[in-house]
Amino acid sequence: MTSTNPATGRKVAVLGPIPRDHITTHRGEVFDKYGCVLYTTAALAALLGDDDVVVPVVHVRERDREPIEALLGHLGNVDLSLVRSHTDRGDVIDLTYVDQNVRNERQSGFMHPIVPGDVEEVVDADAFVCVPITDYEVPATTLAYLKTHGTGTILLDAHGPCVSLAPRGVRTKRLWIDRDAWLPNIDILKMNLEEAGCTWFPPPGGDPDAIGRPLDREQLPELAAHCIDRGVQAVCVTLDEDGCALYFPGPDGSVEEHLVPRIPVEHVVDTTGCGDSFAAGMAFGHLQFGDFVTAAYYGNAMGAQRASGSDLSVYLPFDRTAKQIEDAYGPVATA
Repeated sequence: MTSTNPATGRKVAVLGPIPRDHITTHRGEVFDKYGCVLYTTAALAALLGDDDVVVPVVHVRERDREPIEALLGHLGNVDLSLVRSHTDRGDVIDLTYVDQNVRNERQSGFMHPIVPGDVEEVVDADAFVCVPITDYEVPATTLAYLKTHGTGTILLDAHGPCVSLAPRGVRTKRLWIDRDAWLPNIDILKMNLEEAGCTWFPPPGGDPDAIGRPLDREQLPELAAHCIDRGVQAVCVTLDEDGCALYFPGPDGSVEEHLVPRIPVEHVVDTTGCGDSFAAGMAFGHLQFGDFVTAAYYGNAMGAQRASGSDLSVYLPFDRTAKQIEDAYGPVATA
């Protein structure tokens, strides 16, 4: 594997919120931090070259803009011009972990949606990494605008379309009923098993108690084939301790399945933002190598790096991440 990342002037836009999170871990530790797009941006900044640029597109509260800019401002390849506070609206979320991967969520602040006018300045990006955490934050109309006016790869984390807000700010699972209206405008669709359960409800319908539960793994190929048939290039489903399942069309047109093992983490510190970091790694891997399996390697690597610590310094640069991947999976494609 190549040990250097050639600087090519690439641009990657990251769409979603930077929530102010109040976190109680499964060990009882309590702390406050910013998340979501912050993690995705920092992970991409570590992997990309000095002449590349990451552009977070996000609405935040006025009080949060300065600390967010302080966290990201030292990263030399991040453009903060589209971190906007003119609406004075941003996400504020309380996260209480029941165990390492399960948490209860309540939300008291709400980001202004990212609309087509918000992305006009980045429509020329080489990739768009969309990591909404609630259904309204990155609307389908914005993805359609990017698909129509841009040429970059669109990666969507299904976390957003599969979560909604109930009274008292309770964050709750939502069935992605309008899924098929979104799919033609998505190139890479990333989700976990819970989100897959909110995404797959084939006709003519079935047991209502089963809808929205984590999807059985044997149903994943059928879900992936449905998405690919409607324009998605690849579907990636994260499987926690088992890595991820990856689906994309093979040379003969049939849908290939690849199970990509996880990269072990010796000591898990904090899993908040692992999915956002995975999205960053997968988008970078596809941009750098043009290969979905290698992209999944980078997704696993950045998710593992995120879980190993509690701040943004956990993300490794390209050469060290490439070595981590080679140690885990053996030699893979070169840039």
